[in-house]
Amino acid sequence: MCHSCHSVKCQNPIQHTSKPETQPKACCSSHTVSESSCSTTEISDGGTDDPSSQGCCSSQTCSSQTQNNDTPSEPVLFSDSLQWRVTNMDCPSCANKLETALKGIAGVESAQVRFATEKLIVNLNQADSDALKATIEAKAAKTGFPLLSLTEPKAPENESGWLATFKKDGLLISLIAVMTFAAVLSQWMPEAGSALFTLATVLGLIPIVKKAITLGRSGSPFSIETLMSIAAFGALYLGETVEAAMVLVLFLIGERLEGYASAKARAGIQALMALVPETVTRIFEDGRKESVSVSSLQPGHAIEIAPGGRLPADAVLKNEIAAFDMSALTGESIPVEKQQGDKVLAGALAVDRLVSLEVVSKQGESAIDRILNLIEDAESRRAPVERFIDRFSRWYTPLMIVLAALVVTIPPLMFGESWDTWIYRGLALLLIACPCALVISTPAAMTSGLATAARQGALIKGGAALEALSKVEWVAFDKTGTLTEGKPVVTDVLVWEGDDNALLAQAAAVEQGSHHPLAKAVVEAANARGLASLTAENVIATAGKGVSGEVEGKHLEVLALDKLDEKYTVSAERQNAAQTIADQGKTVAIVFIDGIASGALAWRDELRATAKATVDALNKAGVRSVMLTGDNPHAAGGLAGSLNMDFRAGLMPEGKVEAIHDIALKHRVAMVGDGINDAPAMKSATIGIAMGGGTDVALETADIALSQNRIEQIPSVIALSRATMRNVRQNVALAVGLKAVFLVTSVLGFTGLWVAVLADSGATAIVTLNALRLLRFKA
Repeated sequence: MCHSCHSVKCQNPIQHTSKPETQPKACCSSHTVSESSCSTTEISDGGTDDPSSQGCCSSQTCSSQTQNNDTPSEPVLFSDSLQWRVTNMDCPSCANKLETALKGIAGVESAQVRFATEKLIVNLNQADSDALKATIEAKAAKTGFPLLSLTEPKAPENESGWLATFKKDGLLISLIAVMTFAAVLSQWMPEAGSALFTLATVLGLIPIVKKAITLGRSGSPFSIETLMSIAAFGALYLGETVEAAMVLVLFLIGERLEGYASAKARAGIQALMALVPETVTRIFEDGRKESVSVSSLQPGHAIEIAPGGRLPADAVLKNEIAAFDMSALTGESIPVEKQQGDKVLAGALAVDRLVSLEVVSKQGESAIDRILNLIEDAESRRAPVERFIDRFSRWYTPLMIVLAALVVTIPPLMFGESWDTWIYRGLALLLIACPCALVISTPAAMTSGLATAARQGALIKGGAALEALSKVEWVAFDKTGTLTEGKPVVTDVLVWEGDDNALLAQAAAVEQGSHHPLAKAVVEAANARGLASLTAENVIATAGKGVSGEVEGKHLEVLALDKLDEKYTVSAERQNAAQTIADQGKTVAIVFIDGIASGALAWRDELRATAKATVDALNKAGVRSVMLTGDNPHAAGGLAGSLNMDFRAGLMPEGKVEAIHDIALKHRVAMVGDGINDAPAMKSATIGIAMGGGTDVALETADIALSQNRIEQIPSVIALSRATMRNVRQNVALAVGLKAVFLVTSVLGFTGLWVAVLADSGATAIVTLNALRLLRFKA
């Protein structure tokens, strides 16, 4: 996928010139909603489907971020950038080695390896990128991680046969063969067998020593290759030829296990990238059909997908009806029926018929592209525990080398002990000290957790968000469009002065053009009755209160029942009639004509079918729920009571922020909203969760975006985050515990070199395989 255009199929991804990003609009900096900047007809809590109704505050710069001091700063713009696919990476520590090596090249401002997608991005501080390209490729190859062009086809993973196996594991196979022959030979010719063991060790050490020297010169002097080289040469010096050879064999086996486990961890992401086909059938204006490259598609192009084929881009269905398998994007196993005009996301599988669609997404902006881009960006947003372990490992290895030196020198110098004995124990301690298992313990679990969440339709923006979610104690829900369907309908039209049809037509006139769900419902109700369309002038919307305007020479105001102040007079009888409807859980607004309360309108927004089960699941998990709404307390209380959750009603947009602040004083809280009106509240929360349906706004706004409007995913994602953090704690305990045990046994002489290597490689394999369990996680 291209870093600059975010396209999976970009034809020229190697080199792009960075462009300045658009500056955020001024009104978004405060996250306040006012009549002038973000006016919209908000009689209840202001959910909306359309970002265009939000003025400048719909800008994607009004985004929520995880509330901690470690949030990455804005990226610096460079004159140029280069990108490659990285090969031979076994674990995240390999990525760190390559980054360190490349940062030492003059002209390289920064180098970042995206382990999950095997991509290298190098930002340059000079314009002449061609001069540095060959240098970077040579340095990477010398470090042990050859680079490939992103447009160059990847070598088949399933290549089979003895030749392919030997290419991959030739050194390991040769060592095992020579050692086996040496072991047999030593039964009759001990000296010849020992010499053969020595020869095998030296030959096996050559590539390892070369890599250790290269890494040392590149800024990674304390690599596992360095420790292995010292230990193997030390064993040869002591005459322990069998152990020296065994150390190498166990090390190479451990590397292969590590590479296998890491490949499994990346499998989910690689499968996601494979959802986009290379070619698609395009229908031209003259009716001609031709197979074209997916990279050539543009919005407006007509395409045809056969049953069993996948969509290469987001598109609108042109058939009357068709079923699509969305499981790869949402985790929903049952095919979803789409009607004509419905949007279908890239990666969806056509199930039952040949379908015609019109492309609506630009290159690099499809649902798959956005998901992959978020996964890549998530790697830079590391969890606090991951950052701590990374800092810890930087001084841990040098400290252990000093400790090993003390173990080697102090007993012989101060107590007259045997040098050979303590050199041997010091070498074993060196191998035990390797921090591979500790370093990989956290990123392996985080990568697996993020990949599993993405497969289930929840896009979590990094380990920091995943860790924060695991600690959430409260979940605050916006009402409209989150707990409810977001499609209210007019249920009652009360008339105290005049005719109900006239009242409804006049109310529809001032609501015409608004994108607010309640306003749309009034217009739809008027249209359903076949009422004549009236025109309103001087329309003014007041956020959270209502709307006013001039209709047929009369001043009309539609105001929320619970937002009326003393200047509006309503008789007790009419007030009671309106309140009776509100007590049924409906939203009620009074219609004033020339200052006289002439009638009332009532709406009901039905709860989602899964809302009750979602809240029950959260309660069962020990997470309390609260509904934040601009609706009146009676209507909100009825809904909250049926869901067995707390509620705070009558809230203006800034009131939701205050409510979040109040909860956050004592508890960690997540805010769930539509990602537009609720952005300020989501930013104030510990973590923001956006309901999205795969839209750009939903994906950009919060720390977590649900790719479909399915709140039932929230308990599952919280459970996954907790399972991930348990996995991290288990991995750290395993890595540290095994090292602590074998460190003591090695110093006391109970275990030798080969056990030390087995402990290190075994611990690395164990923590990686433990992390892979998350790929099969089901709440």
